[in-house]
Amino acid sequence: MYNNELKFSLWCDFVERSFLENEFSSLVEKNIVNAATSNPSIFKSAFLGSPAYKEAKTLLEGRPAKEIYETLAIQDIQCAAGKLLSAYESGNDGFISIEVDPFLCDDAKATIEEGKRLFKAIAYPNVMIKVPATEAGFVAMEALLSEGIHVNATLVFSKQQTQNCLDAFSRANLLLKEKGVESLPKAVISIFVSRFDRKLDDMLSKIDFPMGRVGIMNALRCYECIKAYGLENVRALFASTGVKGDRFREDYYIRELLVENTINTAPLDTIHAFVASKECKAIEYTSEMIENFFNALAANEIYLDEVSDTLMDEGLRAFKEAFVEILNELK
Repeated sequence: MYNNELKFSLWCDFVERSFLENEFSSLVEKNIVNAATSNPSIFKSAFLGSPAYKEAKTLLEGRPAKEIYETLAIQDIQCAAGKLLSAYESGNDGFISIEVDPFLCDDAKATIEEGKRLFKAIAYPNVMIKVPATEAGFVAMEALLSEGIHVNATLVFSKQQTQNCLDAFSRANLLLKEKGVESLPKAVISIFVSRFDRKLDDMLSKIDFPMGRVGIMNALRCYECIKAYGLENVRALFASTGVKGDRFREDYYIRELLVENTINTAPLDTIHAFVASKECKAIEYTSEMIENFFNALAANEIYLDEVSDTLMDEGLRAFKEAFVEILNELK
């Protein structure tokens, strides 16, 4: 855990073979990061852009594209899981996430089957199966957690999605406790942050409204929901926390979301900038501040539910496009 006093963890939002075999080990040993995440866009960058996969891809030539993708992904996840296993066994997070095929986002049964298959194939206890927060996804999250599989609920943009995730995890917890399970599997709710500001800041600048705040305030509102629900095995994870351009300092979305018992999963450059600052102080806010902010936003005819829906659609589409591009290149 990066900061024990705050119960704050810093996870690496990057997976690539040569990185895992070198720098990642150092970051884990120094307790800078204690977990990592992946998604189709991250794997697209790795598999199509890194020379580290050349030999592995050659050995897999002739196989179906999705099989090649899964083989490469599973190898990377196993590598990360092995390096994080001691952290996991000591209760210091130690998770690595892998996402199900994004084209299964509206098929609960297929998502459950793929999640279970991937978890079994990777064969490490510290793997989180990443499931998009769709209607089918909520069903799959409940089923996977009920089977003792750690779950990362991803592409969460709204308080309603957060609530739906919590309801699913609560039902799974109840079932596990009825079975006599004492050590519950872990879950995180990945609340996406910076995409709100990239979507809205140019518009807000024209009406003299504070920029770089919508994503933060929305994330805090979702965090408040998670905290109030009080599930012992569920934490808020702030995702999409890299900064584009030079409007804000590189570690802006880490510093502005430093609240108790949370995780921030960030790109490497963002992590390095935050560590170099040597600052880790909790922010101060109130629920009233959050609601006043969104009331002011609505007064300017900007309604967060509409923006959240748009960002969810864009997020799913981006992951699907990345997945298709990977498969096309691996054919």
